[in-house]
Amino acid sequence: MEENKTQMLYGIHPVMEAIRAGRTFDKVLLKQGMEGEQFRQLYALIGEKKINCQFVPVERLNRAVRGAHQGVVAYVSQIELVGLEEMVEKAFGKTANPLLVILDGVSDVRNLGAVSRTLECVGGNGIIVPAKGGAAINAEAVKASAGALNRIDACRVPNLRYAAYYLKQAGFRIVAASEKVDKLIYDADLKGPVAIVMGSEGKGISSAMLELADEKVAIPMSGNIGSLNVSIAAAVVMYEAVRQRLA
Repeated sequence: MEENKTQMLYGIHPVMEAIRAGRTFDKVLLKQGMEGEQFRQLYALIGEKKINCQFVPVERLNRAVRGAHQGVVAYVSQIELVGLEEMVEKAFGKTANPLLVILDGVSDVRNLGAVSRTLECVGGNGIIVPAKGGAAINAEAVKASAGALNRIDACRVPNLRYAAYYLKQAGFRIVAASEKVDKLIYDADLKGPVAIVMGSEGKGISSAMLELADEKVAIPMSGNIGSLNVSIAAAVVMYEAVRQRLA
């Protein structure tokens, strides 16, 4: 359907004007080796707004659009992202015990969508992803979430460690799900304000985020396969939080 297509902008001036107008972007692709005063202005604006950007060969830009892209192609977000402070304020405005999910290194948009869908189903409040290395919050993610990303808050942060520090100061406990620890999710306290950290299936949660966690918990595993898909694992942890809160 047409509304599920990702909107693209290209050209230096259109992209700069969209940034100044407050549009939210999944990412901006810039041609490798770009120079000039207009490019420097655009790049400074991208840095100021903390927009995810990548330098790519011109062939990739040529495949993306048919037109004079001037070395710049931008992908506009399908949903309006919120800042971390706004997310926390809105979460506590709805409940005394909000539930957030932080995705550390999860790059697959389908996993992002599936986690968001479960989070909305359990009455959670928001999902946090890193600006670099995290899954894009785009049309495919919205589709995979069955529209849940339109009903929960989503936030992209430049630094997950900063986000964790801020959440701890705001009263959240950081709970990291890792198969490398002995404590099970059933022995953790998930009843208060909690931010659940989930890592990628390959690398897991970064050591920097594990150091900041108030609790590290594992899902019991008895089979030969050592881990669950991240979206399934996140669902198991979230529903344990629901069970504790209902009890």
